[in-house]
Amino acid sequence: MLTSNLKVVEKYDYLTEKFRRGYEFLRTTDLKALAVGRVDIDGDDIYASVQEYTSLKADTCKFEAHNRYFDIQYVVEGEEQFGYAKREDLTEEAPYDETNDIVFFCEPEEAGTVLLKAGDCIVVAPEDAHKPRCQAKEACYVKKIVIKVRV
Repeated sequence: MLTSNLKVVEKYDYLTEKFRRGYEFLRTTDLKALAVGRVDIDGDDIYASVQEYTSLKADTCKFEAHNRYFDIQYVVEGEEQFGYAKREDLTEEAPYDETNDIVFFCEPEEAGTVLLKAGDCIVVAPEDAHKPRCQAKEACYVKKIVIKVRV
């Protein structure tokens, strides 16, 4: 997992072309104007999932992971407390859903969190379980773009 801010995320050369294209989309698109839904960048290899929601109490959110995609989760507006844990340490709550590329996990005894504010992004690998949509101090409106980058 990598946390950063869009202002500096491309400073170091650790990115493949797919990630560069995802960040270029975030930099050059009027993100506030995007409607909720899917926006193709390069078909199923790279696409954006535009989301709007009210953040939730952490105990109502679930840890999840994906097998086929990295996530670049970018906060456009609002803030959220983003949970993370090593996938290998967690117990599956239900079997992996191949159609939706998602698996949910039982709440671990220990996990970390990071506060994501507008302009912040986090890169989540398939090995990283994550718990998005959690409120920080109080519930708030969040607009987020999740760039899906095929492994």
